Amino acid sequence: MGIEVVVEGLTKSFGKQSIWRDVSLTLPAGEVSVMLGPSGTGKTVFLKSLIGLLKPEKGRVLIDGVDMVNSPERDIYETRKLFGLMFQDGALFGSMSLFDNIAFPLREHTRKKESEIRRTVMERIEVVGLLGAEGKLPGEISGGMRKRAGLARALVLDPQIILCDEPDSGLDPVRTAYLSQLLIDLNAQIDATMLIVTHNLDIAATVPDNMGMLFRRELVTFGPREVLLTSEEPVVSQFLGGRREGPIGMSEEKDAATLAAEAGAARPAGPRVIVPQLEPSPGLPARRAVARRRERVMGMIDSLPPAARSAIRDTYAANAGAATLTMPAAGSGA
Repeated sequence: MGIEVVVEGLTKSFGKQSIWRDVSLTLPAGEVSVMLGPSGTGKTVFLKSLIGLLKPEKGRVLIDGVDMVNSPERDIYETRKLFGLMFQDGALFGSMSLFDNIAFPLREHTRKKESEIRRTVMERIEVVGLLGAEGKLPGEISGGMRKRAGLARALVLDPQIILCDEPDSGLDPVRTAYLSQLLIDLNAQIDATMLIVTHNLDIAATVPDNMGMLFRRELVTFGPREVLLTSEEPVVSQFLGGRREGPIGMSEEKDAATLAAEAGAARPAGPRVIVPQLEPSPGLPARRAVARRRERVMGMIDSLPPAARSAIRDTYAANAGAATLTMPAAGSGA
């Protein structure tokens, strides 16, 4: 099973520029989480801080008893092996075949024999649907295939935590839909804790168990997907609705005068429809995270906003109804 990631009071800046401050959240073990936010809100910086590649000025990131901000470097290095990281562009070596790119972490960080490496690499290549392309160079394949190769490489060390940095960037809607399904299928197969950084609304609507959003150097919210998807926060409504009216401007957040001028012209937002979360592909096991999440969310439901409570209860009622419909009738011998 994946490992819980606890973030406490994380604050990061570059020189005088504050990136975000006092970010606290918990990535539940084995669940899929998404971090949304407009471009330039420090989502990638957040990922690099979780893995210890960047050092925040304040706060802690606790993983299996190790603080990725303040612990000795050797402890951070060892804990980093629990992670698989999928970069925006795949970050593949252009002069290496896909096979050698995917094998690289195993050759670098383990003492496995080449026969073992080959077996592991080919298993991961099959998981991401790239069988037959292992001898090709990154420049000879499509962007979507490079993404999947980057994901295969992130999986070869059997990570318990997977971080995906804008896995949809440069992909058309059809490829993004395939990738979304692949991420859910992976979670069903390996039960890893997953955090996906994106601004793609299709991924956000269909993939995660939990959602958060960074804006104005703050964490706007983080919690069960229904909390963000029903939120009336202006920045959340604007982002999810893809509207010009709201706090997000072309290059930065708008000032108070601009927001006040927009207030009368803003379109009323209708009730937001929460689409069902993706299920694993036929033939794969059920996601173990689903039962754990249900128990966790129902335990905290009274502390959630009314709209989120209602959406959660509706979702679980619908799921229960669907399960009843598929149950064999008594005495059917099934």
